[in-house]
Amino acid sequence: LRWLETTGEMISGPAYFPAPEQAGALSIHTVLSEPETRSSPARILYFLSIMSARKSILIANPYFVPDDEAIGLMREAERRGVDVKVMVAGDHNDQVLARRNSSRLYGELLEAGVEIYEYDRTMMHHKYMVCDGVWTTVGTINFDNLSFALNDEGNVGVYDRAFAAQLEQMFQRDLGACNRIELEEW
Repeated sequence: LRWLETTGEMISGPAYFPAPEQAGALSIHTVLSEPETRSSPARILYFLSIMSARKSILIANPYFVPDDEAIGLMREAERRGVDVKVMVAGDHNDQVLARRNSSRLYGELLEAGVEIYEYDRTMMHHKYMVCDGVWTTVGTINFDNLSFALNDEGNVGVYDRAFAAQLEQMFQRDLGACNRIELEEW
């Protein structure tokens, strides 16, 4: 769409879009957010995943600014026994406003039992979520309304235990570079 808007040229046909070939063992789906439609498949993807989780949710996202509905969904997940952990960028953050907007929202989540960790070794910029050790999403989508509805963003979703386990291990390793935020400290 951006190419068409910029150049006026419609790109189509097999020269530009060859038939897809199997490139690996994982089946994935792509989710985009696009400002033109003001719809947010990305927001729906994240929110349905949180609503569907039964055991665990791991969220690693540097720009974590959940709205009231997202906070409510995470609080509800904790009430039904889901272990929710969120890793965000700490002091090494290139967006001071995003960091302040994120940290001001910790209270409600901490009171509900959500564990929040600030990554403080360097600037954390990876963005992924793992639900119940079987489903993941990875990509450019930040956990905020800018990414959900205003920015051009994209993620892939993967339903695969082995891939989810790799991301869970990465999350666990990264916790070593984090400070856990406690309600009293907040």
